[in-house]
Parts: sequence; C-alpha cells; structure tokens
Amino acid sequence: MNELINLKSTEELKKELQEEKIERVTLSFYKYHQIQNPTEFRNDLFENLENLGALGRIYVANEGINAQLSIPKESFSSFKKYLYSIDFLENIRLNIALEDDGKSFWKLIIRVRGKIVADGIEDEDFSVENKGKYLNAEEFNNLTDNPETIVVDMRNYYEYEVGHFENAKEIPADTFREQLPLAAELLEDNKEKPIVMYCTGGIRCEKASAYLRHKGFEDVFHLEGGIIEYVRKVKEYNLENKFKGKNFVFDARMGERITEDILSNCHQCEKPSDTHRNCENLGCHLLFIQCERCFKKYDGCCSVECQEIIKLPIEEQKKIRRKKNAESKSFCNSQNRRRAKLKPKVESHF
Repeated sequence: MNELINLKSTEELKKELQEEKIERVTLSFYKYHQIQNPTEFRNDLFENLENLGALGRIYVANEGINAQLSIPKESFSSFKKYLYSIDFLENIRLNIALEDDGKSFWKLIIRVRGKIVADGIEDEDFSVENKGKYLNAEEFNNLTDNPETIVVDMRNYYEYEVGHFENAKEIPADTFREQLPLAAELLEDNKEKPIVMYCTGGIRCEKASAYLRHKGFEDVFHLEGGIIEYVRKVKEYNLENKFKGKNFVFDARMGERITEDILSNCHQCEKPSDTHRNCENLGCHLLFIQCERCFKKYDGCCSVECQEIIKLPIEEQKKIRRKKNAESKSFCNSQNRRRAKLKPKVESHF
C-alpha cells in the first residue's frame, strides 16, 4: 500500500487555515505500546484522521505512538470514538491545549520512525514498562515540598529557559539521547533521594524514569501528563502552581502562558523576553528568543547578516542557501555559538 500524504503546498495549506471559519481543539497524546506493523497502522490513522479534518503531527513506531493534533470542534466526538476504538488507545488521556487559537497546525503529517522518542538506547534489557511511579498534581506538590526531593526537567534547554518548575534541575544537553546518560551520571550521588522527572506532556519523562530505574535508581517518579495536565489540574482543584513562566509547545503557537513571570532574556539585547521566533531568513530558520523591539529592529531575523539576506531577490536567497548548506549543516554558526554561551554549565546544577 502506498503511503497516504497531503500533496498541497505549505503556502496553500497555511492560506486555507487562515481562511477557515471553524473552531478547533489542539491536543496531544502518547502511548508506549508494541505495534506490529507501524506502516499499516500509520496509513489507517491517516485515512481516518484526514476524513475528520485533523491537522497535526504524529510519529508511529514499534514502541508506540506520539501525537499532536488540531481537531475541528464539530468532529471532536467522532475523533474520540475512532481513537478509543483502537484497543490500546481506549480511554487514553488527551492533553488539551491550555491556550488555543485554532491555528496550531496547517497540515496532517504521520511518519513511521524507529522510535517515537529517539533515545540512543541499545541495551536489549531496557524496558520502558519499568517506569517510575506516576504523580498527579497534588502528589507532585506534596513530594516537591520535601527539600530532599530532586526535580529534574527532561526537556530541551530552549524549553527550560522560558519556563520551569521551582528549583528544577536542567539536564544541559542538546538532545534527549544525550540527556539520558547525562542525567544518570549527574544524579549518581543522589540515588537515595526521591527523584521527580517531568516534561511537556509526559512522553520523555516516562522513558527517562524507566532509564533511571534501569540504571539502579529506585525512588523515581514522573509527572503524569506532564506540565499540560499539571496546570489543568492545578486550576481545576485550586492547588498551588509551582510552574513559572511559559510552557514551550511544538507547534505554531510556540508557547502557552502559565504565569506572568519572564524567566529568560532576548538573545539580542538581553532584555527580559520569552517570545520564541524562527529567524525570517529561511536559510537560517534559527529558533531564538526575540523581544518586540529587536523584532522590529532586525525584521524578525537573528542577526544583521540574515536581515540583509531577506532583502535580496528570492533567487539570490536560494543561491546563498544552497552555498551555505554545502559548507555547513548550520547556517548561523556565530549565533549558535552565542546560544551555547547562554546555556547553563553542567557543574552549576548538581
């Protein structure tokens, strides 16, 4: 069976989304579960979700499914009925977006991957089923009141810098596969203490908690449903909110405001800001933090170099992109080095 895909251009799809009048619900879910034929499962998903008007991004692998979707409100009941008809997804928790303008995704993409979370683990004895204990919002608050408890953020540095839990430790690595062994190394001297791990929706910290248990850690916990579910329950039950700042999300919104605290700075002028943008130079497209003043000053670009490039004719920009791609995988090396300087040092956390 050929892979089903949407053949419309990004420009067409974005235009359609902006002109769309219907209300949408942005949500996410994941499940670690053995899928025997990921390609067949993927194609069935695509056909059914496209018929429901779903947009978003889903990864399918032998180890399970990881999904971020935008569903028309009018199709939401039908979506849940279809999703729950899949045996291992029956009554699965759906993390509903905290802030939603209905423009989070403009295309349905479902890809088959080696893993739904790339972890670099090659040990055949490792099992994600040997995960840590779930904590709900109230249990998380109670356990983190204990000064002996270590709270570990298993997200990327650009997520951590705009928002995190009080006293949370960052694992300063560029990828999840690098974070796992580094987390075990940095926590080695704290095996007797309670360790609580968290991430955006739960998928990374669940696997990370299993990894620590695989490495001999016993008192390991992880926040059920991640930050999204935590904030929802905090509001529902009027609990203390220990998360400060913004929750970074992997769609067009790039963030959900949780509290008014601004924890980060503009990467250009260093003034307080937590607005992520992608550089307007398509040959760069660097994800960085930029305040409104610098957005206007640099036309949404991360540097003067990129600002000058976007003023050139499109064909000239394409030539520059081809040349830069041939020279290096990274376009803005100077800006990336600057970002690296802003990342906390390993020894400052534990």
